[in-house]
Amino acid sequence: MAAATAVVSAMATDGWQQVCSAVGRLWRQVHPERAATVEGELADVRTEILAARATGAYENVEDFATDWARRIQRLLAAGKSVGVDLEVELQHLLDHELIPLLSPAGQENITKITMKARASGQARIFQAGRDQHITGT
Repeated sequence: MAAATAVVSAMATDGWQQVCSAVGRLWRQVHPERAATVEGELADVRTEILAARATGAYENVEDFATDWARRIQRLLAAGKSVGVDLEVELQHLLDHELIPLLSPAGQENITKITMKARASGQARIFQAGRDQHITGT
């Protein structure tokens, strides 16, 4: 999800063409026939992101990140099925190309969270990397 959030966030920056090119490179390794289409879709998404931000519809921007997270997950799985492991390259893209395009506040939104917990007996553990809402009895 971090990579997708970074892609969507970076699409609203002046470096959006760099983002398109970098994401296209990933797709070319597994689906070269689809790379140009993906780059075109990113350009369309940029237009939608800028419009959503202009109107204050931030929830729409989160929807874009969710959509791209699914696409990236499918790409990683497809890569593994043909013997191409994109995880290291995706992390490199995130660390060296996408995150540097973001504002300091945007960079803080793209973080790695590691949580560990140990429970015993009747203990309950609730962990969340962000918002957590617990309801019920």
